[in-house]
Amino acid sequence: MYLITVEGGDGSGKGEAVRILANLARRMAFKNVHVTHEPRRHSELGKLALKAVSKGGYTPLEEAGLFAADRVDHSHTWIRPKLAQGDLVISDRNIHSSLVYQGVVGELGLDQVSKMNAAAMIPDLVIWVDCDPAKAMKRINSGTLRMAGEKHEYFETTEIQTRIRAGFRGILSGEIETPPPFNRSLVMGPVLNESGLDDLEKQLSQVLSTFFNKRPEPLNVSKDEVDRHLLKSLTSGVQTQQRLPGAPSQHISLLEDWLDGKSPAQWMSIAEDEWDEKRAKTSDVPARPIAHSSWAVLGTLSLTDTTDVPTLHKQLGPVRSVTKRHTQRLVKWLEQERWIHRQQSHVPFAEAQMFKLRKTRLGYGRLCLAMWPLRSAIASWRRANPEVDWKNALEEIILESEERKPSPQIRNAVQYVIQRLHLISSGHAECPVPKNEQELIIWWSTQPPN
Repeated sequence: MYLITVEGGDGSGKGEAVRILANLARRMAFKNVHVTHEPRRHSELGKLALKAVSKGGYTPLEEAGLFAADRVDHSHTWIRPKLAQGDLVISDRNIHSSLVYQGVVGELGLDQVSKMNAAAMIPDLVIWVDCDPAKAMKRINSGTLRMAGEKHEYFETTEIQTRIRAGFRGILSGEIETPPPFNRSLVMGPVLNESGLDDLEKQLSQVLSTFFNKRPEPLNVSKDEVDRHLLKSLTSGVQTQQRLPGAPSQHISLLEDWLDGKSPAQWMSIAEDEWDEKRAKTSDVPARPIAHSSWAVLGTLSLTDTTDVPTLHKQLGPVRSVTKRHTQRLVKWLEQERWIHRQQSHVPFAEAQMFKLRKTRLGYGRLCLAMWPLRSAIASWRRANPEVDWKNALEEIILESEERKPSPQIRNAVQYVIQRLHLISSGHAECPVPKNEQELIIWWSTQPPN
């Protein structure tokens, strides 16, 4: 979902920083964490770019063109497909290296370099790793590749490295304005790499925590595109569940009829009535069932059979992510309140406790997933209308009236809800998925006929 790039001069320790970042990120709710670098050493375009900087003799324009060609190809054939799956990509160098090496040091200009790379992915987070040029040159000259005589780049001199460091400082500190579209990247740093690895890891851990706590919108894919991709894999697991031999066959999918004859509005009322606010506050969990974490956990459990907390935490994915500690606390409370129940683990010597959402709560869990794009709007509506019947909620949120005009974000969210219902069904057996706003309002507020 996010592209994180690590930038800095040669010998600053970017490779070590990428390794540490990948290890830190694998503890978070990403299914996969991928590490890459630019230019690519395994692609023909990347080899041409590497040849340009190792041999010298190329103009800054030629260098920039080769790097841009490799970057755009890398972006669309490798990086974006992984972002769309909800994965995290960490790259050793990206666009900001071209801005410095060809734009500043090569005097090609930032606007020219940006235009040449405009079709590439935009880094969501740029982590600036800095180091004194003299120390950087010592690392370069003592490195394995240097000692083997396999690598030499024309700009690896203290003089040029000093200019490079000044270029990174100017661009990444904001002193020099970065042209669009790359001015949208969040830059964090400098992370000074002049002490030991423990200090570097501590700084990088703080950077990652700060970034993920903000829950920023990804710059290259939509959050709902990512989450729907992850829901597809969960719904596939539900659809392929097998019944015991001899069990009566059913003519409807396991995904259908999850509303259990009730309207979504009725499920919202049931959840609200059965969620004890006082006990929730005492247990340090959300006071209401409409919170991000409760929707994330209940929704994910509604599409899993039996799971332990570590597996559940991974299944949340980056969009519905909740900290592991809060996930554990919420699962414990949900068991106490009889929303979920503990299952016996059939894995020998397994210590993790297994949990399953109670069938009597399945309707609300699936509804959390279906309505996720409108969760914030629904929560805001409830705060403003604490005593109003839930039947009126969706109409008042998404329909235009003299008093209000729904934002483009709300209109997009409605379409995302409809797309999600295509994945998990309308919730009523043999009932089609709503096609538009009016049908969605009827689906929300109307109990199906007997």
